[in-house]
This record gives sequence, C-alpha cells and structure tokens, in this order.
Amino acid sequence: MAFTIKTKKYLLISIILLTGLAVILKATHWLYLNKGYAQTAQKSKQQMTELVNFLDGSLSRYESIPHVLSTNPLLKNALLDQENPGSIQTLNLYLEEIQHITESLDIYLIDASGVAISASNWQKSYSFIGKDFSFRPYYQEAISGRLGRYYAVGTSSNKRGFYFSYPIYNQSIIVGAIVVKVDITEIEQQSTGIARAGGYEFAITDPDNIIFLSSINSWRLNSLSPIGKERQYAINESKRYANRVINELAIKPSYDENASAAQRIYAINSNKGVFDYMEIHQSMVKAGWNIHIMAPLSPTYSALPAFMMLYATVYLLLALGALFAFEKRKSSLRIQQANDQLEQRVQARTQALQASNQKLNETQDELIQAAKLTVIGSLSASINHEINQPLAAIRSYAQNTQTLVSRNQLEQVSDNINTIISLTDRLAAIVGQFKSFTRKSQGEDSATNINQCIQDSLTIIQPEIDKQGIELILSSNEIKCEVWGDNIRLQQVLVNLMSNAIVAMKHCIHKKLIVTAEQGTMLRIRIQDSGPGVRESQMEKIFEPYYTTSERQGLGLGLSISRRIVESMQGNITVSNAHLSGAIFEITLPIYLHGTSHKSANAQQGEFSDEPQ
Repeated sequence: MAFTIKTKKYLLISIILLTGLAVILKATHWLYLNKGYAQTAQKSKQQMTELVNFLDGSLSRYESIPHVLSTNPLLKNALLDQENPGSIQTLNLYLEEIQHITESLDIYLIDASGVAISASNWQKSYSFIGKDFSFRPYYQEAISGRLGRYYAVGTSSNKRGFYFSYPIYNQSIIVGAIVVKVDITEIEQQSTGIARAGGYEFAITDPDNIIFLSSINSWRLNSLSPIGKERQYAINESKRYANRVINELAIKPSYDENASAAQRIYAINSNKGVFDYMEIHQSMVKAGWNIHIMAPLSPTYSALPAFMMLYATVYLLLALGALFAFEKRKSSLRIQQANDQLEQRVQARTQALQASNQKLNETQDELIQAAKLTVIGSLSASINHEINQPLAAIRSYAQNTQTLVSRNQLEQVSDNINTIISLTDRLAAIVGQFKSFTRKSQGEDSATNINQCIQDSLTIIQPEIDKQGIELILSSNEIKCEVWGDNIRLQQVLVNLMSNAIVAMKHCIHKKLIVTAEQGTMLRIRIQDSGPGVRESQMEKIFEPYYTTSERQGLGLGLSISRRIVESMQGNITVSNAHLSGAIFEITLPIYLHGTSHKSANAQQGEFSDEPQ
C-alpha cells in the first residue's frame, strides 16, 4: 500500500513538473519570438528610412536636369526647324556631351507627336531618333506641362531606367519634351551594398507590384501578387517591361498589400532556398515606387532553441531546489554543481562579449589609421618632392666637398659639412613629423597645445600647399591655450579638413587657404577655402558615414571620423559657406584648465571607442 502511494506521489510530481516545463517552453517560445519580431520590425523601420533617403537622393541628382535643358534655345529651335539637318546634328552632339557630363544613360528630345528627333545615342545601333514614345506616361506628363517621372525597360535599348521629362515651350505653347533616362543598375548595386551591410534584403516594386529592383537577382522581374490574364494583358499593353516575361514570385502566404498588420511574415524562395522574411513596405510617392524591406528571420529562429533550453534549465533548477530543499547534502551538492555550470556558461558568454568588444575597438582603430594613411597616400607626390629637395642638396654639397678636400680647402669643407648637417636635420624633422602622424594612436588623452598641433598639421599638408600654389593665411600664433584630447587624432582632423579644402580648390584660379584659431570661452578653429563651397543639399549629409560626392573618390568616412573624434573631445564641428565663395569648417573645443578632472571626458572617449564607425 505504501509503495502504491509513493508511486502515485512521484507520478503526480512528474506530471506537475512536465506540465510546468511545457508552459515555460511555450511561454519562452512566444515571448522570444514576439520580442525578436518587435526588434526586427524596429530595425527594419530604421533601415527603411536609410534606404528611402539614399534612393531619393540618388534620383534627386537628375530631377532638375531636364528643366535646366529645356531653357536652352537649341531645343526649341530644333523642334521648330526639324528639316534642318545641321541644327539637329548640333543638338545631337550637345545632348551627347551633356549625357557624358551628367552620367545619365540617355537624353533625347521628343516633338509634340511623341517622336524623338534628337538623342545622345544618335550613333548607337539602338538610337532613339525616329522612335515613337507617345505611349510612355512620362511623355504624356510632359506634354501636359508637368515634370514627368516613370520607370520602365527601354523598348529600343532593353535597359532598365528611370525617366525624367519636362516640356519645351515656344512662348506659351508646348512644342515637345526633353527626356533624361537614368541608369538604375548602379543605384541597385549601391542599394544592395547597403542591404548587405545591414543584413537584410530589399525589393522595389511598381504600382502593379512587379519587382524591378532587388538585392536578390531571382526576385527581379517577378510579381508579388498573382498574375491573371487581364493583368498580364495590361502589363504587356503598357510596354513597361518591353518584351521581358513577368512571372509570379514563389511566396507563401499570398502577398496582400492591404493587410492590416504593420509587418507580415512570408516564406519566399531565394537563391539559397526558401526562408522566412518579415516584410515592411513604404511608398515613394514622387517616384511611384513601393520599397519593401525583407528582414530574414533565420537569426531569430536559430537563437530560439538556446533561449528555450536556458529557461527550461532555470525552471528545472528552481523546481528541483523547492522539491529537494530538505534532502541530504548530496542533493545540495548537485544543485550547487548545476549552479556552477550555469555560472560558467554566463562567464563564458561574458568573455565572448568582451572579446567581441575588443575586436570592435581594434577594427575601429584600424579604420581611423586607414583614414590617416589615405590622406598621406593622396599627398605622396608632394611629400616625395619635399624630401627629394634636401636629398639633392646633400648630394650636391657632398660632391663639392670631395672637390674641396682634393684642393685642401678645409675651411670651406667645414662650411659644407655644417650645411649638410643642417639639411639632414631638416630632412629628419620632415620625416619625423610624417612618422609621428602615421603612427597608430594609443588612445591616451593629454593636454595638447593647439598652436603646436596646427603647426604639426601644416607640416604634413605644406608640400601639397606648395605644389598646388595655394596662398596660406595662418592666424594662430597668439593662441597659447591647451585642449584635452589625443594629439595625433586632432592632427588627423585638421589634416583631413585642410586636405579636403585643397581638393575643393583644384579647379580654382585663385587658391587661398585660411586657418584661424580664436580663444574665448571656447576654442574655435576655422578652416576656410576659396573653392565652390558646399551645396545646401549636402549640408546635413556631409558628416554621415559613407556619404561622398562624385568629385571625390573614397568611402566617404573622413568627415564622419573627424566629427566623432571632435565629439569625443567634448567639442563640435560644423560646416557653412563663406559670403563670397568657399566652405568654412569650424571646430569648437573646450579649453583645458590645469587641475580639472577629466573623468567625464575619459568616459566619453570610451563610449566613442565602443561605437562602430
């Protein structure tokens, strides 16, 4: 009888334990997935904003081109005198030149009937001249007096492009339209790079839900929505995709753009198989595009078993602790061993996180070092010239000394040797400054003399200033104050800003670089050039990572790194345009007072080191 009661007791305890375990696993599964979905959705919204801003900026570069071209009388004259082959050929050459300058795909002029009479591709086998484009919506928009925007695959070139069009007026009458076709292949490649860096995929669809841009090749020219006969006929009739075949994308469940959920989960076939993606979308009204962010859920799913096992382990430990609290020492030791094992796992995880943070810091330092070496590389020709001058002089004096020795003119020999020593010291000072600049910073802050820092930075940049024939105006000798920070990194900021100023003045006739330092409640350093200045559209983006202009080559990290270095010193960096011409970069830094505590500055520096560049 006692055996039966004991058996029932153990059976009841087992049932309770298993029931509780099932509840814990179910709750963990639900909570973790919902948390993962929420985090993925939040991250996708941020990624959507970045992608939309990039796409909008890429298209905006070309939006004003047709409007500007429409003001050229060559276009109106060609439309009014189409029988004159001379004026048409002159316009062909002009459009071809503009196409190369703007890096657009094609530029062509359409008359009031929709036929192209002149084109930048007049020499190509797929020349647009004589082609009828009256069926295109961008022509219909322009002929109605509006700026036209439209995406399509060219019926002649068979290339994907985005079209901007604008009407041509003869007094108040529209006599034609100018069209600029932009190659979206490069935009797609750059967007794919952004998506790869962010760990997501994207698809851009037209109003018919047909994917025409995507980070996954197999998704392109597929429809998110089912294609019926009537819809297939409408797509073919519009000639939007020329003769390309449009298929349905393998997606489950069926895509519903009107679903009420803020984000939806679909199983989509990609290059490597079928995977679950969380989809959010947003419209680009001006372009007529729908942007879809497809965030893969594989990372969330792969981490789920570990979390379920962790919570199940914690539950079982707590349950066993409650059941066997009054058992013998052996049971207590087993619980302690289980706790030790859990602590080891936490410690191992902590060590792994610390190792990851250390690797991130090292990568960040390497990025800053690479930026410095990039500046030195761009100045290499001037540096070689600056070093070769004293070397050539040393050789000349050495040869002259040999002659003087043979003539026993020892007094002049001594003078030559003193001159050689002086040139060697000068060469050592030049090389020493470049060596100090290129040395990897140890991240140790100290009181930095700002006047000396500016002089050291000018030593780096002076050869390029001399080479470019730039007038240097320096006003900092009266500044005797110090700032708290890393001297090498502050030099990097100054060299980078002055190097950018030199590049901006590359095509200027009169080149002037003004470096000014003013001391007040704060220290202000201004670097002003006589270049064309910064466009208003670039003011807010110029300090963003990976943002660059077509005039410069590189990753677009120099100004972003400079801003982070200045902010780590509790300062600020801004950009503005001078009254007449040129850009002004201003650095504001707190003045170091001896005896002041720098715990807050050190804390901020540590935060900068942990943050990805």
